[in-house]
Amino acid sequence: MSSTLSQSATGESTADEAESGGGTSTGTREGGSEGSQRVISETEEDTNHWRGIGALTFVAGGMGVILKQPALLLAAVVAVAYLAYVQVTTVPRATVRIRRELSDPTPDLGDDLTVTVRVTNVGDRVLPDLRVVDGVPEELTVVGGTARLGTALRPGETDSFTYTLNARRGTHEFKTCDTIVRDWSGKRERYTRFRTGGEVVVTPSLSSTLPMPLRKQTSQYAGRVETDHAGDGVEFHSTREYRSGDPLSRVDWRRYARTGDLATLQFREERAATVMLLLDLRQEAYVRRDEDDLHAADLGINAAGQIFTTLLETGDRVGITALAPQKVWLSPGLGNEHRVEVEELFAHHPALSAERPTGRYSVTLGVRNLRKRLSGDIQVMFFSPLCDDDAVKAAQLLHAHGHKVTVLSPDPTNDGTLGQRFARVERADRISTLRQGGVRVLDWDPDEPLAESIARNTVRWSR
Repeated sequence: MSSTLSQSATGESTADEAESGGGTSTGTREGGSEGSQRVISETEEDTNHWRGIGALTFVAGGMGVILKQPALLLAAVVAVAYLAYVQVTTVPRATVRIRRELSDPTPDLGDDLTVTVRVTNVGDRVLPDLRVVDGVPEELTVVGGTARLGTALRPGETDSFTYTLNARRGTHEFKTCDTIVRDWSGKRERYTRFRTGGEVVVTPSLSSTLPMPLRKQTSQYAGRVETDHAGDGVEFHSTREYRSGDPLSRVDWRRYARTGDLATLQFREERAATVMLLLDLRQEAYVRRDEDDLHAADLGINAAGQIFTTLLETGDRVGITALAPQKVWLSPGLGNEHRVEVEELFAHHPALSAERPTGRYSVTLGVRNLRKRLSGDIQVMFFSPLCDDDAVKAAQLLHAHGHKVTVLSPDPTNDGTLGQRFARVERADRISTLRQGGVRVLDWDPDEPLAESIARNTVRWSR
């Protein structure tokens, strides 16, 4: 899918109108939303490229007269002509229309996003030296190409440049685009900053699924999780003495044929689970192996998005909350409307932005407040890198108050230095502590596909 953001500047009147509070021209973005471009600042200054040339010219002329050297006199005359030309030339305005094209305005977390910027000279003067620098959102990293262009444009001519961004979680706005125009002589330049429109929304994938085995903590609703109770289901559980009113389809006719006794078959009851996805969005969760890798918080959110889709499609009730300085709460629910609410939360909730949170957060108080809102039949999936003891405390407190807890923990540790190796050992000790206490932990190496890690861990898990 391609999205185009188009903005235009209407020539010299653009800057003049901007100074008087106007100067806004609009374009369109595929899909119906509007983009706009207007001048928000414009300055002109000397480049100092010709500094000292005048003094050298007069020195050359004087030496030519004194030494009677025609060549020096001729050079001085030519230089004077150039200096006169420099003084009469003017710097053209940035009469450009900027059109930004995105390969996908809603990429998945970690995807590469290709940005193509097309610049058209819509004025009637040649732009002999034009520099364009696109305003890349601060949270996005350029991983290919360059977000700038140096060119010359005749009236009506277009040039373009392309670069690649790595999609990071959050809503990212392309706010500005800067241009520098120089005159033919290069003596002066005009710097113009345009305010542009357009944004990229990066959310966890809610289209792909990631099966995650649930615990035997269920609600009263029918579903797919097998229980230890006899009732309606497909797997045999036990037999009991026949009671008047039992359906004939449930009678054990083989036993009746063999012994003459009537008995009723009972099957293992299947119920729906109610699951709360708990995200660790504290400062401590924003850790990663290398500068180019995603934070552990990003990996956890992406996994939560896929697991949410799986649970919703299998009829389980699922909600989302977080250990974060800002309140995050979406009650467990079902259906398409609930999916839309989750999409909105992932895209626009400030706690799920790409910026690392500031300020301290009390895990004890946070879990206490969370417990007040969790009913007894809710099991918890906790997404945390387990990089500090507070994360372990949160899982233990929830487990101690009767909630089945499963921790999905992306491993952000490395072994490049002594300190990193020590952090890895500490994290392994925390995982061991949780497992010994009855908390299920999936230790996920991000270099391994998460689906494979889940499948491998499922074999060792006891329900």
